[in-house]
Amino acid sequence: MNTHQDDSGSQNEVATLYERVGGDQFFVELVERFYEFVENDLSLRPLYPENLEPGKVHLAAFLTQYWGGPHRYSLERGHPRLRQRHMSFPIGQKERDAWVTHMVSALDSMEISVDDATLMEDYFKSTATFMINR
Repeated sequence: MNTHQDDSGSQNEVATLYERVGGDQFFVELVERFYEFVENDLSLRPLYPENLEPGKVHLAAFLTQYWGGPHRYSLERGHPRLRQRHMSFPIGQKERDAWVTHMVSALDSMEISVDDATLMEDYFKSTATFMINR
């Protein structure tokens, strides 16, 4: 938990999104559900390697870290450099939209508060837009 000092000077504990959704297991399950959609998407699947397992591990670790969990992703892979890591993949509006559709569908299937789902959805949309390179 993070601590936050309010106007009265007292400290309150503030749970991270990672803590609110239940930790690692939430992100592992979210990524599994997302990749189920990717596997069946004829336009998006060719952008992914044959073996999806390493990507699943990396994405779950990245999201865990981004939302306040352990920093395993950076310890294993260094700085995320998302745009640089995705530059070799042709990502246009169509690919961005498909990715967002699948991630939001996976998110909608999870047990999560509306506020947390909105935070995550907004992040996914803006980050996916940032990845467009075509």
